[in-house]
Amino acid sequence: MRALIVIDYTVDFVTGALPCGEPGIAIEDRISRLTGDFAEQGDFVVMAVDLHERNDPWHPESKLFLPHNIRGTDGRKLYGKLEQVYEQHKSSIYWMDKTRYSAFCGTDLEQRLRERGITELHLVGVCTDICVLHTAVDGYNKGFQLVVHEDAVASFNPAGHEWALGHFRGTLGATVVAAGAEENGSLE
Repeated sequence: MRALIVIDYTVDFVTGALPCGEPGIAIEDRISRLTGDFAEQGDFVVMAVDLHERNDPWHPESKLFLPHNIRGTDGRKLYGKLEQVYEQHKSSIYWMDKTRYSAFCGTDLEQRLRERGITELHLVGVCTDICVLHTAVDGYNKGFQLVVHEDAVASFNPAGHEWALGHFRGTLGATVVAAGAEENGSLE
């Protein structure tokens, strides 16, 4: 059994307060298509969405990054076409707020995956070298097989993005699906 985890593909992380910019915009169609496909096939789909409180001095990220994904702001909305896909499949997609880089940290994600018998995690979203990476490391440490869709992850740091893709392959044993591989029959 497999699940798709869509990580932090929000307005703030694509074009807003802490943007990936063009690399984040470029993956919009692929993330939206994968999300719709997984939902339509009956796979478990998780929207793992960063959540911060306004003026929270105790959160460790407050010293590292500008305020982003603040509760109740437009920056926390899903970016572009993904919002429409979510609305279309809302009843079958699990929305999960997260307050740390990893989608596993402080959430019920592992429990939800285990109760469904899921063994394979497909990861997409932003940032490749931050929240996608930390989710992948935790998934690996919990014994899940990992699939990262190279054409559906992005970062504001090109070097970090490339390093993370290599780390997924070489250190976590993840399958990194190249752009268009599924359409060409390379991933079964």
